[in-house]
Parts: sequence; C-alpha cells; structure tokens
Amino acid sequence: MQKTIQIRVTPDVAYRSDALRRYVTQAEGMDARTLTDMRIRRRSIDARQRTIYVNLTLDLYINEPAPALDYEPVSYRPVDKAPQVIVVGAGPGGLFAALRLIELGLRPVVLERGKDVHARRRDIAQISRTHKVDPESNYSFGEGGAGAFSDGKLYTRSKKRGNVEKILRVFCQHGASTDILCDAHPHLGTDRLPHIIEQMRHTIIQCGGEVRFETRVDGFIQDADDRIAGVTTQQGQTFRGPVILATGHSARDVYRRLYQSGIAIEAKDLAVGVRLEHPAELIDRLQYHNKNGRGRYLPAAEYNYVCQVEGRGVYSFCMCPGGVVVPAASGPQQIVVNGMSNSGRSSAWSNSGMVVETHVDDLQGELADFMKESMTDPDFADRHADYDNPDNPLRMMYFQEALERRCWQQGNYRQSAPAQRMKDFVEGRLSYDLPPSSYTPGVVSSPLHFWLPQFVSRRLAGGFTEFGRRSPGFLTREATLIAVETRTSAPVRIPRKRDTLQHGQTAGLFPCGEGAGYAGGIVSAAIDGERCAEAVARWLAEGHTL
Repeated sequence: MQKTIQIRVTPDVAYRSDALRRYVTQAEGMDARTLTDMRIRRRSIDARQRTIYVNLTLDLYINEPAPALDYEPVSYRPVDKAPQVIVVGAGPGGLFAALRLIELGLRPVVLERGKDVHARRRDIAQISRTHKVDPESNYSFGEGGAGAFSDGKLYTRSKKRGNVEKILRVFCQHGASTDILCDAHPHLGTDRLPHIIEQMRHTIIQCGGEVRFETRVDGFIQDADDRIAGVTTQQGQTFRGPVILATGHSARDVYRRLYQSGIAIEAKDLAVGVRLEHPAELIDRLQYHNKNGRGRYLPAAEYNYVCQVEGRGVYSFCMCPGGVVVPAASGPQQIVVNGMSNSGRSSAWSNSGMVVETHVDDLQGELADFMKESMTDPDFADRHADYDNPDNPLRMMYFQEALERRCWQQGNYRQSAPAQRMKDFVEGRLSYDLPPSSYTPGVVSSPLHFWLPQFVSRRLAGGFTEFGRRSPGFLTREATLIAVETRTSAPVRIPRKRDTLQHGQTAGLFPCGEGAGYAGGIVSAAIDGERCAEAVARWLAEGHTL
C-alpha cells in the first residue's frame, strides 16, 4: 500500500531520517514495522517566523517495497546513421539540445570552443595564480559553459516554457542527487557538476553523436537561398547541417560575426552592478531570525531582494549561500566577477549579484557621459569606432566591455578586483581597509561610488539603503562590494520566430539559450535547448534539406 501525506515539522525532525520516521509512524498511528520505506517528494523551508518549519510531502510504502528509482529515466537510442545537426556550444542549452536530438532520432555534433570540464579546472586555477585569462578556456568557455563552475541553481520561473521535471530527471540520470527532485530551490554545486556534465557527454558519444573540444566556430556556411547550411571552424573544418547556436552570453566574437555577416541581431537591455559578499553567519542570523544562525540542521540561508530606485529595478541576482566570488573574465583587459558554491554551501561567506536595470535608450541618456569618457581611451575607441552609430546592435555590448575595462584599470591592470565596504559605498567614502574575502585573486580598496557610472552607483546605494531598512543588519561595514558584475544576461538578442524558433530572416539557424537572449540560468537554458532540438526535428520532418 502506498500513501501520500503532508506534514510540517521542525528542522531537527525534517533533516534526520530516524527522527522523521518516528514522527510519521506516531502521527499516522502506524506500527513502525509496517513502514517499509518513505520517500520525500517535496521539501521547502518556511522561515517567515522566528520558529522555522520545513514543509514535507512524503510517499509512504506500507508492507510493500519502494521502486528502485525515484524517477523514470529517459531512453536514448543509437543515432550514428541519423541525419546530422550541428550544436554550437556545450553549455546547458547545447548539452540538453544534443540529448533531446538523440531522443528524436537525430545525430548531434557538438562543437565547443573550450576544453573538457576537467581540463578547464587547470586553466581556471591559473587565473588566481598568474592573473592571466585564457580566452578560450575560462569560467565562461568550455564544457558545461558558465554553469559548470557556479552554484548550480536549478530553480527557475520558466515552467510555462517546458518540462522542468524532465530536466531534473535527466540530471539525476547522469549522477545528480535525487534531492533536486524534491527541494523547492534545488541546486547541484560546482563540486558535483563536472562529473554530471562528463556523463552527459558520454551518453552523447555512446549513442553515436560527436563532441569536439577546442573547436571554435569562426563562420557560417550559407547556401544559394541564404540559408545556414553549416559552420566552419578556426582549424578550417566544415560541418554541415542545421545549426543550433548555443554559445552562451559571453561569446562576443559570435555577435560580431553575425553582425558582419548581415545576420540580424538586436541590442538588448542589461542589468549591471557588483557582487555583494557578507559573512555567511550574518546572513543566516538575518534570514532565520535567530542570533545563533542556522543551527545544526538548516542549510545556508538564501535571500532575494528587489526594489525600484528612480524608476529602475535594483535586485539581487544569482545568490550563492555559503559560496565564493570568482574571476569570470573571458578575455584580456577585463574584470568580471561571479558567484560559485559547492553542494554543501559551507564556506564562511555568502554572496549575490546586486544589479541595476539599464536600457538601450540609456546610452543616449544617463549613460552617455560614461561612454563618452570611455571613448577617450584611444585603445578602446579604436576597437569600438562604430559606437556612435545608433543603429549598431552591439552598443550595449560595448557598454559592458567599457565597464569591465574600467574595472580592470581600477584593479591595477590585474585580476585583483576593486572593492569597497558596503556602508562606505552608500556613504560615499573610501574604505581604508577591507574585510576578509573569498575572492582568491585578491581585492584592492577602490572608490566604486566614484568611478562606476553614476546611473548605477546612485541606484545601488538607494537599493542597499532600502534593503537595510527591510532587514536591519544587512547594510553593514562587514559586507564587501566586489566589482564588477556584468554577465547577468546577453547584451544582444538574436531574433527568432515564435513558432519555428528559427532566426527571423535566416532559415537553418536556431538561436538558443542565454547567448541568444532566451534563457536566464541552467534550467531555462536546458529547456530552450530541448525546444530548439524539437524545432529542428519538425523542420527536417517537413522535408527541408541542406
């Protein structure tokens, strides 16, 4: 007999299997010997009051065994002789597109400019040691994309776009903990993601697909009808077939190539700001309303803040409880920061992006002075000579680049990140010392309030003041602002048709995921990858050939 129940218990019960079993048998008036097994189906923390509760949905198996698996695995079949589809990029969008293509009987060829996920580790470690960034192997480029070395958050609001539960099942099938199937805010952790990603690659190859590393796509093959018929690589190789373009939000060379090739792209609004790092123990105290913090059983606390300041959203982004701040630049002369955490979220710090909405029109408005000053740098001006063209779709990308270059200059032309105490930033004064930080290349005291665009710094200061009012203790000198957070999304959108998911003007090209402007995280990118794979399959089934 199987029975589903919902209960509300304290953390010391919810996170101890023996205590939970005793509670359930007593609450249900059961003989403990008849409870064969018990599976958690939903788990969420209610921290709105001083007494913390955990809401659980449980499946009870009474006098019968539980199924061997908590989920139904996806079946993948051989596709070595099937029609070929080119997938550019091995991030979540590209990997899930490839796996879905296999389900649909098509052969994916995945082309990734960076290295495999394990080789990436060595190049990433070198950033902190040498302050040099490999432009082809870094936190953005390589197997797994930007998500491979992140918190691995799997929470998304994109449920209307696709089957989130299916995405989670595929992760479990490739080595993820089944906890992600029941947690309200599931995450994987950067210590577990590399193995999971590697297993996905093995599935693709075992089924007859290809995965090629250090293979950067440098051009598109167009037929007589201007359809995309394949791609060329920096080695001079040619790969033919419909193209799913899942390059991620940092592949600026791809945006430039599309623009130069006359393939339509659009400038897109962008949120920029800083990484805000607190002691994890402080955030635990605030969020759990307890001077003792999270205690023995609760996970590191999360937060989510949002407000309006002078007509623009100011909000937390990609919060990493018990995590670290990492150098996420993808090329020379730039500093970019991001957050990362292991599965246990056990570091001494918690961090989050704190960003301000900027619109394309702001380049002609409040951001005009910042860009005018940036263009006085001869080197920058030479590489962005077409910035003054108001129809240039790369202008928001140029703003992004200008901000990252300014940050690099303020960081002493290294990967040492400019930083400032949170309260000093709000009060407009230099920090003469800085708290300990997780950022391993090191931080240098800098007046962020002075050199960040005033459009951004003024609104950030207003947002921090509001968040401190809502949560007394949040606005503190013990928190550090680390600049600069700019890779919140793509600065460009590659337009596509709503029904076919093909480029609006160029058949055979299927823009996909974050890099195309249609996703904002691991799960939403994975969902979009599956949707693009299905769109390619429909297109080929209609008789289109290349």
